[in-house]
Amino acid sequence: MSDLDTAPSPQPAPPAATAVIDAPDGVGTFDAEGNYTPRQITDQDIEDQFLDDAYTATMIQVEDGQIVSGKVVKVDRDEVLLDIGYKSEGIIPTRELSIRNVVDPGEIVTLGEEIEALVLQKEDKDGHLILSKKRAQYERAWGNIEDVKAKEGTVSGPVIEVVKGGLIVDIGLRGFLPASLVELRRVRDLQPYIGQTLEAKIIELDKNRNNVVLSRRAWLEETEKEQREAFLDNLKPGERRSGVVSSVVNFGAFVDLGGMDGLVHVSELSWKHVDHPSAVVQVGDEIEVQVLEVDLDRERISLSLKATQQDPWQEFATSHQVGELVYGRVTKLVPFGAFVQVGESIEGLVHISEISSHHIDLPEQVVTPGEELWVKIIDLDINRRRISLSIKQAAEGGVVAAEFQEHFGEHAYDAEGNYIGAVTEDVSADEDEAWAQYYSETGEGQEATPAEGEAVEASSPDFESVEASPPDFETAEGGSEVLEGTHEEAVEQV
Repeated sequence: MSDLDTAPSPQPAPPAATAVIDAPDGVGTFDAEGNYTPRQITDQDIEDQFLDDAYTATMIQVEDGQIVSGKVVKVDRDEVLLDIGYKSEGIIPTRELSIRNVVDPGEIVTLGEEIEALVLQKEDKDGHLILSKKRAQYERAWGNIEDVKAKEGTVSGPVIEVVKGGLIVDIGLRGFLPASLVELRRVRDLQPYIGQTLEAKIIELDKNRNNVVLSRRAWLEETEKEQREAFLDNLKPGERRSGVVSSVVNFGAFVDLGGMDGLVHVSELSWKHVDHPSAVVQVGDEIEVQVLEVDLDRERISLSLKATQQDPWQEFATSHQVGELVYGRVTKLVPFGAFVQVGESIEGLVHISEISSHHIDLPEQVVTPGEELWVKIIDLDINRRRISLSIKQAAEGGVVAAEFQEHFGEHAYDAEGNYIGAVTEDVSADEDEAWAQYYSETGEGQEATPAEGEAVEASSPDFESVEASPPDFETAEGGSEVLEGTHEEAVEQV
C-alpha cells in the first residue's frame, strides 16, 4: 500500500474563525470552529435483517371477520380483485358479491370503485386473501335494520326475486315480503313487482335465523290512514256507491269503493236464498251497493246489494190484496200445513185447517209437493213477511189476481160460468177451408168433420195436469162464483 492510499483526505479550507459559512444546497454545513457536518442522506436507516419486518409494518393488518375498505382493481367473470393495502390484492368470488343468486360482476361493481368487504380468510391454500362484499353488506345492514325496527321506521329496496309465497326484497340482505302483505288486498300475480323499489315495515327480525319479514301493507295502511279517515268520514249509511268486486268468499263479497273495501254479507246479496256468493257476483263485476254501516273505530264498511233492488215482498204487497185468488205451486209439506210459492221468492203458508173443508190429519192427504193449484190470500203481513193462504176458500171463488186475469179472468168465462179461454181472433172460416181441402185430397166424407164440442175443446189451452187447470167457476145464486174441479173432487174423496 502506498503513502497516497494512507494519507488522509484533504479537508476544505476552514472559514474565518469568527463566523459559520452556509454551504450550497446538497452540501453539508460548517460550525463556528470550522468543523464540517455532512448532509443527512437517510432517516432511520434499517439494517438488512430488519428490512422485512419494516416492510410488513407498512401494510394493513387484517383478521378473519374484519370489515375492510378497498378499491376495485380488476373485474373478471368469476371474481373481483380488491386492493385494501395488503401485501396482495384480495379476491372476492362471484358468489360473495351480492345477495342475488345469479349476478354479473360488472353489474355489481366497477373499476376504481371504493367498496367494503369482509375478510373470510387471510390466506387460503394458495396464499390468497379471500373477501366477501355481500357479507360486509349483510353486517352493515343488520345494524341499520335493528335500529329501524327499534324506531318503528321503514326500509326500502328493489324486488330481486319471486319465491313461493311472496317476494325477496334487497334491503342490504334478503328481506321476505309475503304475498298477503304486498298490497292492502292480496295480489295473485307477483311477477310485475320484479325490479320495483318497495317501501315496507319490519314486522319480524331474527339474526340467528337470518330471518327478516317485511310488510308493505302495514306501510300502506300507515301512510293512507289520513286518506282512509277522510274517506270514512264522507261515507254515510243509506247512500249508494258504485264499486268493483275485489274478492268473493264463503260469507260474502268484498267491494272496492275506490278507496277502501266494504263487505256485502251473503244475506245482503239477494232477496232470494243464496247458496254461495259466487252464484250472484264474480271478481271484477261492477255493481251498485248501498252503505248499511260505517265502523270508524274498526274501519269496516257494511254494504248491501239487495237494498238497491226491488223488494219482491213489497212489490207483491202493492199488486195484491186480501181476498184475491192467485195461482201457485206447493213447495213443501209440514205437519201443520203446506207452503205454496205464489211469486218470485214469495211463499205463503196454507194452514192444515185451510187445506180442505173436511177434516184431514196430514196435508199429504190432499196435496203433494210440486202440485200447482189456486189459493186465496186471507192475510198479508209485509212487516213480518208472512202470507196466509187458503185452498178451501179458493173453492168458494173470488177475484182473480191481475197477472192471471188475461187467461183466467172473468172475461174467459161465459154467462153460465163455462171456461171459454182468452179472446182470440176468429179463425173458423180458415178452419172450414182447411178441412174442405183435406176432404177433397183424401176423399173422406163429411162425416169426418169433428163435432162442435170437440172443436171447442181443441182450441182450449193445453195444461200439463188436471190440477194445473184453471178453476171451473159455476155461477151461484146471487152472482157469487164457486170454485170447482179436480181439487174439490180430491177433497171429496178424502
